[in-house]
Amino acid sequence: MSAQPARSTQGTHGDELLPEWWVLVVPQAFAPTGTGTTAMIATFGQPGLPILSAPVPEVYVDQKELECFLVLADELHFGRTAARLHLSRARVSQLIQKLERRVGAPLFTRTSRRVALTSLGGRLRDDLTPHYRGIENALARAVTSARGIEQVLHVGFSTPLAGEMVMKTIEKLRATHPELAVEVCEVPLSDPYGMLRKGEFDLQLVDFPMREDDLTRGPTLLVEGRVLAVAVGHPLAGQDTLTLEDLARVPLLTIAGDLPEYWLEHQLPTRTPSGRPIQQGPPVTNFQEALTLVAGGKGALLSGAHIALYHGRPGISYIPVEGDSPLGYGLMWRSGDGNRTIELFGRTAHEIAGDMAPATASADFEQAIPAA
Repeated sequence: MSAQPARSTQGTHGDELLPEWWVLVVPQAFAPTGTGTTAMIATFGQPGLPILSAPVPEVYVDQKELECFLVLADELHFGRTAARLHLSRARVSQLIQKLERRVGAPLFTRTSRRVALTSLGGRLRDDLTPHYRGIENALARAVTSARGIEQVLHVGFSTPLAGEMVMKTIEKLRATHPELAVEVCEVPLSDPYGMLRKGEFDLQLVDFPMREDDLTRGPTLLVEGRVLAVAVGHPLAGQDTLTLEDLARVPLLTIAGDLPEYWLEHQLPTRTPSGRPIQQGPPVTNFQEALTLVAGGKGALLSGAHIALYHGRPGISYIPVEGDSPLGYGLMWRSGDGNRTIELFGRTAHEIAGDMAPATASADFEQAIPAA
């Protein structure tokens, strides 16, 4: 909310110069019902002139509340919002309730099954989004200028192995292209393409397959076999290797979210190669949740073999799966948004991939190798 001079009055009232007129600008969501405008005009200190604006409560802006509101308005799910903001669900609920009290009306309707924006919440989202993104972009440009950096590249990664490759690529680029800054963030397990589509990532290094019309994938940089993570007390835990047919002997954890069918069938098959059904276990939203359920005997997790190196923990056995198609990793970006910076990152990542096999190979089985 701001007050801006509209014009100066050159006449006088007695011996005193009449004050200026001021325009009080308030968000449309807080304007009196029926005004149909985002601004109201108020005159101050001029006898005989009416006050044209209705009383408006003073509104304080809390950046955390606004950020939480916009993310929840996008996700319409308290759990996914908490995961994106690295907050607890209780904290998300608290921030939303504080904002609703500040506004004076509900912004969301909540039931045990769904979350939806109210009409007021929808208007507030539409009004806030461009201004909030503008503030974020302005701050990013200021930081970039202060550091003397010409570009910032936002890169996502899907797994610890992909994250290691990204960090090694950044380290090499820091030496060869110090003007390039790279910001890194994990790709949500339950939404592998959403942040890329929204422009929050410029590109991401993920496990394939990927067959999306609006996204472009680069060449495969690294491949690895897969393992099945099971509780140490499960009968499969005592075997040296497994086949895909063994998946019919244990429920596989599933992933909560709106995921492509082809991706789910590759990552979490519902039938063995011979057609035997594979039982579906509880859904998870992140990797740590999956490992906790595995250790508790609630299901098994089919994953890239690197998990045995990055997430070795008591209570879980990792058994190599033979006869399975290898899991490939590569870069992807929005179609039409490729540029020289993405090309530079891709070339550097390809060089790094050739050096990573010894670091990712297990003493028992070499699962990660450079792609041909």
